Amino acid sequence: MKTIKVDLGERSYPIYIGDSILSNKELFSQHITGKQILIVTNEKVAPLYLKNIEQNFVGSNYELCILPDGESHKTLDSFDRIITHLMEKKFNRTCTLIALGGGVIGDLTGFAASCYQRGVKFVQIPTTLLAQVDSSVGGKTAVNHPLGKNMIGAFYQPHVVFSDISVLDTLDDREFSAGLAEVIKYGLIRDEEFFCWLEKNIKSLIERNSQALEFAIERSCINKAEVVRMDEKETNYRAILNLGHTFGHAIETSLSYKKWLHGEAVGCGMLIASELSKKMGFLDQDQFNRIQSLLECVGLPKKIHKDVDYNQMFENMKVDKKSRDGILHLVLLKNIGEAFLTSDYSDEILKTTIKEFLC
Repeated sequence: MKTIKVDLGERSYPIYIGDSILSNKELFSQHITGKQILIVTNEKVAPLYLKNIEQNFVGSNYELCILPDGESHKTLDSFDRIITHLMEKKFNRTCTLIALGGGVIGDLTGFAASCYQRGVKFVQIPTTLLAQVDSSVGGKTAVNHPLGKNMIGAFYQPHVVFSDISVLDTLDDREFSAGLAEVIKYGLIRDEEFFCWLEKNIKSLIERNSQALEFAIERSCINKAEVVRMDEKETNYRAILNLGHTFGHAIETSLSYKKWLHGEAVGCGMLIASELSKKMGFLDQDQFNRIQSLLECVGLPKKIHKDVDYNQMFENMKVDKKSRDGILHLVLLKNIGEAFLTSDYSDEILKTTIKEFLC
């Protein structure tokens, strides 16, 4: 088992990465000491892993909140269900919320924990690759709004993260590929050596080789932990973690958070951002080809979904959280392994690039 520390002073916490962690009762008891526990999960994950988690709390006063599955349920209504459950069961400020699921459950549970009685403990148990390498780490919690993704939320760090690699065996290929988009992102934004490793080992990852997976998850979490340590509230540097997300979020919003997985939208968005970086004279053709090849290798979309039109997508981009004083800032690439945030781009080149990726 590997342990990574997210170093944030009094808000620091460990990430545990390994096999069969969900059955490690001793590890759970070290970090979850409160008498009132609410396990939040969804209808897809509960039949797979809920029993494993419940065994760690035999004799404890734990409750269950099982939500519908899917990004379309990452809403204030689902948030309200969690808060209502806590209030009906008279949970106090010493309670602990446990998020058992992917990014949607993690974001919902974390946001509820940040708000309930002005803040209670919560624990992340991510069950998708995307959640293990990205959304469970760093304290971003939120729900979606029909007009924009993750527009209602808070920065609120978990108490601990338990990433059990064995749960990835039950992911379908599409969900697994969506998670690899975020893994590739870390190589692109700040870790060229990791990107080169991915090029050489992508077949092992696609085949879900346990050693390759453990290394990729660990390296991704180390990268994210370092970025979060330097800029917890995303005042500047942390924005590089959003490579491809401005385009991806606009696609997701246009699709009403249906039809595409988050990682698929981000993968397509990273390709658009790479093409724009090339057009602006940063990436050369060989670098772009390497990025495109790796994204294609894991089965991520090469074109924007056919149900998204240009005007709709461009309007959605205007409500991106990186907009400042009405000016949209984009994360682009100077090189593989070197991302930067800028508003110094040509609107004409941006519009041309987006149109090239429309179906």
